[in-house]
Amino acid sequence: MTDTNATISIPGSGVALTADMTGPLDGAPVMLLHGGGQTRHSWHHTATMLGTQGFRVCNIDLRGHGESDWSPTSDYGIEDFGADVQCAARYLTEADPQHRLPALVGASLGGISSMTAIAHSETPIASALVLVDVGPKIEREGADRIGSFMMQNMESGFANLDEVADVIGAYNPHRPRPSNLDGLKKNLRQKANGRWYWHWDPAFITGRRGSSDETRSLTDPDRLLKDAQVIATSKLPTLMVRGRQSDLLSEEGAKEYQRLIPHGQFVDVAGAGHMVAGDRNDVFNDAVVNFLHAL
Repeated sequence: MTDTNATISIPGSGVALTADMTGPLDGAPVMLLHGGGQTRHSWHHTATMLGTQGFRVCNIDLRGHGESDWSPTSDYGIEDFGADVQCAARYLTEADPQHRLPALVGASLGGISSMTAIAHSETPIASALVLVDVGPKIEREGADRIGSFMMQNMESGFANLDEVADVIGAYNPHRPRPSNLDGLKKNLRQKANGRWYWHWDPAFITGRRGSSDETRSLTDPDRLLKDAQVIATSKLPTLMVRGRQSDLLSEEGAKEYQRLIPHGQFVDVAGAGHMVAGDRNDVFNDAVVNFLHAL
């Protein structure tokens, strides 16, 4: 890595992960991990801001998402995502001039994957953890609503971008409909038939057995509890950023995080739902950069 800004390929666990690098080469490393069904582009503003604040930012597409490899064997269990995070974190540590461990900032699936990676690594892989609207206890109804949204038009696709915007608007009604829909193309693939399809591998939803229930394993409550207990024992600096209108991470879920990880910090963002960084980017960025600078 010689360029201040570059798109690179990082070795994951049996797949190649696409990542954007930004910020000074000698900056403290930070890894951004998006939520399920998103891409690294959802972190664009945060990555830019952290880069200008002096951090060396690695903004990754998770396996099966964006420009990263699809698993050739449809392996999208949480242990697979966690193994990718471990590989990427070790890559960044080796690339850092001082061999510093990266801070992991994970939204939803990215946060769960980070928890798993940290809890199941034999050696430390992170200097800090930021959980974005996800934690040791999440609401099943909210998780199922995300799964249902991702299932829509997964096989049939969309005739145009207006159809895509309609589906997104129905899922996230409090966010204004964009006047320019070209930005949606970063989350879609246009096939030879002219129709638009979600960018992710359908097997991410259906799994090896072709069942939509497969995604429930990603949010197994027993595993989340055990992973949080490991993080609590390690005393790893931890921050949770919750969207106050979130249906995935409730107030009760936030209290459970504070009970399990008493040393962790917590920020509750008013006017934001599950997509905290997109809903209130300014407040979210301030919370994250203040936490990272204080380390």
